[in-house]
Amino acid sequence: MGSKQRLLGHIADVAAHSSRRTFVDAFSGSGCVAHHMKSRGYRVVTNDVLAFAYHWARAAVENSSVRLTPDECDGLLAPSRNAGTFIADTFADLYFTDDENALLDAFSENAAALTDPYAQSLAYAAMTRACLKRRPRGVFTYVGMRYDDGRADLRTSLADHFRASVDAWNAAVFDNGLSHEARHGSATSLDIDEPSLVYVDPPYFSTRSDNDYTRRYHFLEGLVSYWRDLELQPHTKTKKFASPHREFQTRAAAYASFETLFDVLRVQGHDVLVSYSSNCLPSKDEMLAMLRARWRCVDVVSVEHVYSFGTHGHRVGNANNRVEEYLFLAR
Repeated sequence: MGSKQRLLGHIADVAAHSSRRTFVDAFSGSGCVAHHMKSRGYRVVTNDVLAFAYHWARAAVENSSVRLTPDECDGLLAPSRNAGTFIADTFADLYFTDDENALLDAFSENAAALTDPYAQSLAYAAMTRACLKRRPRGVFTYVGMRYDDGRADLRTSLADHFRASVDAWNAAVFDNGLSHEARHGSATSLDIDEPSLVYVDPPYFSTRSDNDYTRRYHFLEGLVSYWRDLELQPHTKTKKFASPHREFQTRAAAYASFETLFDVLRVQGHDVLVSYSSNCLPSKDEMLAMLRARWRCVDVVSVEHVYSFGTHGHRVGNANNRVEEYLFLAR
């Protein structure tokens, strides 16, 4: 949800108009923008409020050399006498088979025992990606397999998905000669002590749909901490937990969060690159007004973009999915 994979070239082209060579991805999500900017020779700092997204960025952006070996991969999938049964007990018959739930319980124990932080993040990144590919539509907003469209991914076991995902994450690791950093926290609390270009791509607020990433990916978020410090809502079919992240989730919160974030970044002396959609709020004119109140030079580039989500085949060609993506550069 919200991936900018198709916009990477446009984002990099606009970013090149800033003189800053440290790129801060304040809402890193999948990490594809941060990873691309690392490939463009930037020093990259990532941040995300979701823990699994933090591990994705630490695995492929901060990490420049560590890869999981075949033996480590086997060890992560091996049964463990010390494994708990939380997943097997809590999520039986919801998302995965009984054997796969037991595998995830064992994996959680094995991954927690890894001593190298990059190896651990690679393990979590690979398993959360495996869980996404194993689920119809790649979300956890429903239970069962009612959206099974016959794709090969849904016939592939979780263990096989994990092995393939390890290969994919290993292939994403590279060294551009600079040091990088992954952070986990609220973007409005970012403290960057070097002049940077800060990329702002928060959850887009719209009156037509929700932007609750936790609701869609709660299982992944729970998995990387084994649900430590997360309070499940047992009355829900999906056994989700209440989202603790309310920034940008309502109209009022979106406007207030942008104002707060821009104040922080202006005081710290950063350039800002904002990505936002024409079908969301604040509007283009409102975003320009907020930025021009704080920075002397503000440019905007418009890119036609088609949004797709999961396997919503009935939406292919739907004009409602065709929007303008605005890239605002404030210096």
